[in-house]
Amino acid sequence: MKTIQGPAIFLAQFMDDVAPFNNLKNICDWAASLGYKGIQIPSWDTRLIDISLAGNSKTYCDEIKGVVNEAGLEVTELATHLQGQLVAVHPAYDTMFDGFAPGHLKGNSKARTQWAVDQVKSSATASRHLDINVMASFSGALMWPFIYPWPQRPQGLVEAGFSELAKRWMPILDHCKEIGVDICYEVHPGEDLHDGVSFERFLEATNNHSSVNLLYDPSHFVLQNLDYLQYIDHYHEFIKMFHVKDAEFNPTGKSGVYGGYQDWVDRPGRFRSLGDGTVDFSGIFSKLSQYGFDGWAVLEWECCIKSPEQGAQEGAEYISNHIISVTEKAFDDFAGREVNDKINKKILGIDK
Repeated sequence: MKTIQGPAIFLAQFMDDVAPFNNLKNICDWAASLGYKGIQIPSWDTRLIDISLAGNSKTYCDEIKGVVNEAGLEVTELATHLQGQLVAVHPAYDTMFDGFAPGHLKGNSKARTQWAVDQVKSSATASRHLDINVMASFSGALMWPFIYPWPQRPQGLVEAGFSELAKRWMPILDHCKEIGVDICYEVHPGEDLHDGVSFERFLEATNNHSSVNLLYDPSHFVLQNLDYLQYIDHYHEFIKMFHVKDAEFNPTGKSGVYGGYQDWVDRPGRFRSLGDGTVDFSGIFSKLSQYGFDGWAVLEWECCIKSPEQGAQEGAEYISNHIISVTEKAFDDFAGREVNDKINKKILGIDK
């Protein structure tokens, strides 16, 4: 068993043009003041990092580390959710996802996809420059419009979709393998990788590529009624990143999993600040520790009720209180005896 590191905080939802959320130094000082020990950096936010430069310059990455370390923090991981999303976009979502890429790529899905691939590769190289061997991402989605099997899906549609998804990711995955960085896909509604079965399909489509791994976030499983504790039993060998995010699911006679097109505050399934939802984090931290996860416990704050400042302040202590300092001895060692083969045979009645 190993002890989880933390607490850390994912900065994406906190960035703003107002201090202390407006640049890397200021937000690091703020995070450190709350008791965080690490930060997860969204690679798309240029107020924090120029990811293209970071992919080309170890010196620049050393400067980034210097700013973070000066505040008493570590860079835990880089995140490429927005760029990863653009690796695979169904045409139905082209207009909405154009906002994830530079303006000059709007309306040019082919160029946008290539930009996204290059960005994820740069982020992987930057991770290596930062001495980090894991990176977060989304898979993107070619099949999400067909998540519900009506109208009936033609035979072979899903297989063709995963084949194409794997084809788009393979150059990135091969680059990551070459430099020793794992991509940890956040299994998430809206992505083709949204549960365990879809992750397994992708893994198979990539010929079990060694750089395909998982970011574990239980909040997305609460909203799907998926057993998020048993998920750890199934996939613990792939879990190399951890978002600590709470959620709740309160179905009614009017609305359930699909939410009736309602805003977040009115949906039966909604994200909450840590401790305000129903996720069993004691069970999660126990299972992850049992299976030897020694990565970072990273707060991802999303809540439709509580302010981000209060969520961040409460989150550091909440995570710290759930991290288990794993034992190095058995609780019943005091009653044990030295290993003795002769005695063991006598106990079993096989010493004759």
